[in-house]
Amino acid sequence: MDRVAKKLAKAAVFCGVAVALLACPAMAAELAILRNGFSIRHEHRLAIGTTTRLYLLADDSSFTDVPTAEITGYEKDLSLALPTPAESHASIPSPAKSVKSGPAKPALPLNQVVDTASATYHLDPDLVNSVIRAESGFNSRAVSPKGARGLMQLMPGTANQMGVHDAFDPQSNVTGGSRYLRELLERYNFDLVKALAAYNAGPQRVEQYRGVPPFRETRAYVARIVHDYNTKKIAQEKAAKQKQVPAKTLGLPRRATKSAAATVPAKPTR
Repeated sequence: MDRVAKKLAKAAVFCGVAVALLACPAMAAELAILRNGFSIRHEHRLAIGTTTRLYLLADDSSFTDVPTAEITGYEKDLSLALPTPAESHASIPSPAKSVKSGPAKPALPLNQVVDTASATYHLDPDLVNSVIRAESGFNSRAVSPKGARGLMQLMPGTANQMGVHDAFDPQSNVTGGSRYLRELLERYNFDLVKALAAYNAGPQRVEQYRGVPPFRETRAYVARIVHDYNTKKIAQEKAAKQKQVPAKTLGLPRRATKSAAATVPAKPTR
């Protein structure tokens, strides 16, 4: 009886550990539901002022910052409660893959990925972020009904042309998407509206209609990105102006301001 009891106790402990291991991912992972209908899966989150930082991995090595106002709520992600067939075989790589694949690259924060890609292709990071927001809602696993994938929603053909082998990899996707956007800007003499229309509907359509195609989706897409981008720039201009505090707010009389300005010698013109 003692041996049977010990075996049952060991089995109970083993089962308890197994259940806990299976339950942890489902309990930890959540979906942040965005206003645009997209969702971002994350392990945990942190509120930073008006921004919510969503940590995409448990070790905090990858995260994305989303305006808190854009998040309508959170839901438990139960998709990882049981491993999918692909995940169940992920721990047993084939010999060919184990030889070709080197050590895993550490995931970079999305902000750093965008900054690097923008610098490489001479783009404004705010513009790239506006495109990502419109395309995928910052969801690196997003797939459109037409087959576009990843953060910047690259079609398989476009991804292949841009040298993107894994469209779900944020760094590869943003690098390829930024390169494609730069090529479109150069193609249309840096006409942002035409470049965005071509990004959405394809260059053939833009050339066919000699401008933005008369498609409701494309026109709404272009307007959404331009509005988001302009909003950021206006906010940055206001912040810059607020840093320049006028003398009146410092309690200085007008005469003192004039006299102080008069003491600064003007540059001689030659």
